Amino acid sequence: MKKIMIVNTSSDHFGDNEKPTGLWLGELVHFYDYFNNNNYQIDLFNIEGGNTPIDPVSLKPYTLDKVTKKYYEDEQFMDLLKNSPAVSDANPSEYDVIYFTGGHGVMFDFPDNQDIQHAIKEIYSNGGIVSAVCHGLAALLNVKDDNGRFLIDHKSITGFSNVEEVLANRKKLVPFMLEDELKKRGANYSKAKLPLRPYVEVDGRLVTGQNPESPKQVAEAVSKIL
Repeated sequence: MKKIMIVNTSSDHFGDNEKPTGLWLGELVHFYDYFNNNNYQIDLFNIEGGNTPIDPVSLKPYTLDKVTKKYYEDEQFMDLLKNSPAVSDANPSEYDVIYFTGGHGVMFDFPDNQDIQHAIKEIYSNGGIVSAVCHGLAALLNVKDDNGRFLIDHKSITGFSNVEEVLANRKKLVPFMLEDELKKRGANYSKAKLPLRPYVEVDGRLVTGQNPESPKQVAEAVSKIL
């Protein structure tokens, strides 16, 4: 049985701004749903342990698709989100895959988290798969290898684009523009021709998706490597 570790945010607002944010629920459940069978063990974590906040926009009628709605109405599943262990409690060496969900919350608690960086390095160096979608790429920003080089340097990746940040009307609220920061670390960043369309990049055992439309495609790519 393959083991998958999923990491969500614990941030429920935009830093000093009181505007609510959190996990973009669809980015979790579309990936989760793909692997939700007897061949896989999936464990959910967040940064601080306890409740995982959900971005209210991801629950609006125009964003809440059938799959997401099914999980949102599933009490057992939602209990996993309300009572998640902290990422510091994980033993990354047990896992074949790590997956980072998005939602703007991650921009505040993913980039400098030492437990995240340790988990990524542990899984990647043991031949496992590192995957992320949308703003979840923030988890990869500051991970360095043993030579002090950024993990994403010269890697082909994608992630939430500057254009999409403007379209989401969050440019003035975010602490940085993800696309810009990925490029600053030497990544070969690419994106779909049109915003908010599914898009995935695979570079060896590194799998990244651009936006909320991409988590199922990330799962499919991860599955192929497994």
